[in-house]
Amino acid sequence: MIDYPMPHVTHSSAVEDYLRAIYQLSDPDDPAGGRVTTSQLASRLAVRPASVTAMLQKLAAATPSLVDYHKSHGARLTAEGQRAALGVVRNHRLLELFLHEKLGFRWDEVHDEADRLEHAINEATADRIAEALGHPTRDPHGHAIPDGDLSLPRPAAVPLAALAARQTAIIRHVTDDDAQLLRYMDAVGLRPGRVIKVIRQDPDDELLWLSISDEDPIPLGPDVTARVFADLQSISSEAGDNQ
Repeated sequence: MIDYPMPHVTHSSAVEDYLRAIYQLSDPDDPAGGRVTTSQLASRLAVRPASVTAMLQKLAAATPSLVDYHKSHGARLTAEGQRAALGVVRNHRLLELFLHEKLGFRWDEVHDEADRLEHAINEATADRIAEALGHPTRDPHGHAIPDGDLSLPRPAAVPLAALAARQTAIIRHVTDDDAQLLRYMDAVGLRPGRVIKVIRQDPDDELLWLSISDEDPIPLGPDVTARVFADLQSISSEAGDNQ
């Protein structure tokens, strides 16, 4: 008897949107176990809370179950749900990079287009895109791309808002869902890989003054500093390697 592999499970676009949203909103270090509330999902997906509840009940009742859901405690992904969510994340980030590198889309244009296309490609197509791009590890905004086995370590980067005066760090990734903000980041040089140094903080004005790649300091407000993530550990490691 031939032992055929199990077919890849496909889900509707709506289900994939929910799974990806739960993954993105969850915090594995949260004492609540990375659970996401109905109101969080309703806000992220711009739908009514009642619709969120109905979908979470559907995901919990699926075979195999995609979420562990309790009305009073929220939802978290099961192992199967996490795998499905990471598949969507991989599709999205590969598509963003393909659109940017191969089709000439700007980095502020690719997010919405990838949102539309991510549900239309299967695992084999994602693998071919990855091969065509040379098996990349980061999308245009610096987010890590899951491997073919859907493994993806959680990032260690922190938002710029968490940095203190005189700290130096490397920008690792930026949020990608605000095209206007991405255009601003590009204009001032807030790109993944850039070295930044906090010059000073103005608590009264909620401004963080940064030097980017040793250029003159610029002031950044909380709408920016909460959406740019930097890595202090890499600076320390690279400094140690050069000693």
